[in-house]
Amino acid sequence: MARISVPLPSPVAYRTALSVQIGDLNYGNHLANDAVLRLCHECRVRWLEQHAFTELDAGGTGLIMADAAVQYLAQARHGDVIEIEMGVADVGRSSFTLVYHLHRPADNQTIAKAGTGMVCFDYAAQKVGRMPQALREVLEAV
Repeated sequence: MARISVPLPSPVAYRTALSVQIGDLNYGNHLANDAVLRLCHECRVRWLEQHAFTELDAGGTGLIMADAAVQYLAQARHGDVIEIEMGVADVGRSSFTLVYHLHRPADNQTIAKAGTGMVCFDYAAQKVGRMPQALREVLEAV
């Protein structure tokens, strides 16, 4: 498999800081690969809340993650404060991409870059739906 390269978010739509918790570590005593996506998830939820949205109701639609890509660049340890910057890309009819830059401000080290493909999803009907105007306006305002 070819190595991936995830772009940095530009412009930054949202920024938050999270601490690496003991449950985020793997047997190598550093931030686990799956924990990177959990940190991105927390960032995404906080950003949605800022706009009075949730993953179940983002302006009249649910959101489901269709794909994810993570580029691991450095280790993080228990107690490290990680700043996550998030941006928006590729807004389509029913989907968009969020890109994340996870870095440690203490030494300005990039820990990881990630992207998640988000799709508007009607959980009641169990099918992809159109993007509501309210969500589109938030995404395009970035």
